[in-house]
Amino acid sequence: MAITPATLIDVPELVVLINSAYRGETSKKGWTTEANLIDGQRIDADGLIEQMDDPKAIILKNTNEDNQITGCVYLQKRSDNLYLGMLTVSPTLQAGGLGRKLLETAEDYARSINYHIITMTVITTRTELLEWYERRGYAKTGEIIPLNITERNGILRQPVEMYKLEKLV
Repeated sequence: MAITPATLIDVPELVVLINSAYRGETSKKGWTTEANLIDGQRIDADGLIEQMDDPKAIILKNTNEDNQITGCVYLQKRSDNLYLGMLTVSPTLQAGGLGRKLLETAEDYARSINYHIITMTVITTRTELLEWYERRGYAKTGEIIPLNITERNGILRQPVEMYKLEKLV
């Protein structure tokens, strides 16, 4: 396994990976699916390029021995914290430790750039995912945020709220 910064060359493969892990029938092979809550795509190439063009952001990718991208995580510097989002593992590889490795690498990255708080948001009804993050030291801040997305990033089947979580690293 090699975890390295993603580049624009990786965009097409990342778009397929991220959408396969979060939305549609393929995502149901894993346990991180949002398909029962949100229809449509999670991200498109233009959206991913916008994230990668942000000088305060980075996407770390994991590649296997065949040089295929099997996981990624988005990190963005904010005023006093590093925001973590889009932690993605191929649905067929979930529950094998790759998500944990990506999370640990994100935490190492935060420390390397002198950020000591990581924040994220997790859908409130995703109890198994919340518990997974809590076992890794992330805690609810008490803040609940409504999920507002454009059709470019999905179509809500119902109102969705998210807990804000954070961890000191």
